[in-house]
Amino acid sequence: MGTLREQTDAKIETGRKAKPEFMQGVDDVIKEAKAFEEGKDALKVDDKAPDFNLPNAEGAQVSLSGLLEKGPVVVTFYRGSWCPYCNLQLRALQTKLGEIQELGATLVAISPEVPDGSLSKNEISEMDFIVLSDQDAKVASQYGVAWEVPEFLMEHMRVDRGLDLKKVNNGNANVLPIPGTFILGTDGIVKWNYVNVDYRTRSEPDEIVEALKKL
Repeated sequence: MGTLREQTDAKIETGRKAKPEFMQGVDDVIKEAKAFEEGKDALKVDDKAPDFNLPNAEGAQVSLSGLLEKGPVVVTFYRGSWCPYCNLQLRALQTKLGEIQELGATLVAISPEVPDGSLSKNEISEMDFIVLSDQDAKVASQYGVAWEVPEFLMEHMRVDRGLDLKKVNNGNANVLPIPGTFILGTDGIVKWNYVNVDYRTRSEPDEIVEALKKL
């Protein structure tokens, strides 16, 4: 299957061949976002992570403080089940979930998707880690990974993908999380992180496992 980076690189290359103009537009948007240092305010190592209380697919509330009582927590923000790069990432994390749990950690994935019937039936919700809904991106904002998506990408999602993000995210139409992953110690302090405004690039699950081993 290859590493997650190999899989995402292959998907990017496929996209470049199928839609070169669109992918060049994405490159330009990401370049501009990096120039404006989008994501620069993301939580850093040694920062205290804000507590949160968010609903899962069934609507039950899950708190970070409650999870930290059991051990370290890996928090990863993703754009939604409609995002192919997110699906690649979370499938890759699923393959490493046993190792993550053996190290005493809990994996939590957070997106703005509303916890309704669609969320409870999609592929991600069927995985064995905790999936939570941050509909208004308030938690993403607290962690410094909320991004107001440029109109170029919004138009692509509306026209090419047929996505109504206002419906999918229950009112939030244009703010998505920058894909970011944080490893929190039982004290709630960030021990490791990976944040990249280029949504096509994600942390390797093996890097997360290695970081957990060092706790």
